[in-house]
Amino acid sequence: MHIEFRHLRTIKAIHEAGGLARAADQLNITQSALSHQIKGLEDQAGVELFLRRSKPMKLSAAGLRLLRLADQILPQVESMQAEFASLRDGNTGRMHIAIECHACFEWLFPVLEAFRKSWADVDVDIRAGLAFDALPALQKEEVDLVVSSDPEDLPGVEFVELFEYSPVFVASANHVLAQKGWVEAEDFRGETLITYPVEKSRLDVFSQLLIPAGVDPAAIRQVELTAVILLLVASNRGVAVLPDWVVREVKYNSEYVTRPLTKSGIRRKLYAAVRSEDRGKPYVQELIRLAKVEAGKLQKP
Repeated sequence: MHIEFRHLRTIKAIHEAGGLARAADQLNITQSALSHQIKGLEDQAGVELFLRRSKPMKLSAAGLRLLRLADQILPQVESMQAEFASLRDGNTGRMHIAIECHACFEWLFPVLEAFRKSWADVDVDIRAGLAFDALPALQKEEVDLVVSSDPEDLPGVEFVELFEYSPVFVASANHVLAQKGWVEAEDFRGETLITYPVEKSRLDVFSQLLIPAGVDPAAIRQVELTAVILLLVASNRGVAVLPDWVVREVKYNSEYVTRPLTKSGIRRKLYAAVRSEDRGKPYVQELIRLAKVEAGKLQKP
């Protein structure tokens, strides 16, 4: 027996209307077409679905079983259609975010907190884009947005600038390099460099300064949390390079000093990478807008 959604809607409409004429009006079809549909369904089932001599028209025992099926299935179909409509309109969806910038977790949380209040129907998740290739994952639709400082020319991917920042040298106020106005690559040769647990190519201090100069620090100590990095630096256990917005408050702490990398300093940009087809979705646009707003707060002294 081949049952279509229209058959279930027909059974329900006739039951609620109590007759073919009113049901046909509700379904926006002719009474003749409705009668033909019912006859075809009864031919398939091999039983009558309605007690035609009764007024109002009533369902037979077999028709009541079909009505129960309609009551179970049609609300689910309508719910699914509403979900699809929301997806088309950009009111719901998925926003799984990969972060290549380790320090950005602390910056991103206020963004997501503001975002969830307006977009509760968008499924949000965060994945550290350090243990996998985040940008290829974006192309494969495994994630939906990548926070990165390294834009690439990738088909179907757009990089939206969020803000500029400067990686800065951080040391104890008692460190010998605290007396310098800025630090150069050579200054790191005898130092223990405290970094996030990220491969060298993804750290600004290496990609922008040490690797081009062919310099390696005396040792590297990897630490997960920014607060612990600063604790170790304050204890003179090593030096660090962090984004200026991360250590902005440190500038006013007598235990630390921050210095530019090179005399002219180094400037970097942070981007949100999204698939081109998703760029126009309202919730994607709103997340990027909120990210820029929060970034603006980071830039204020």
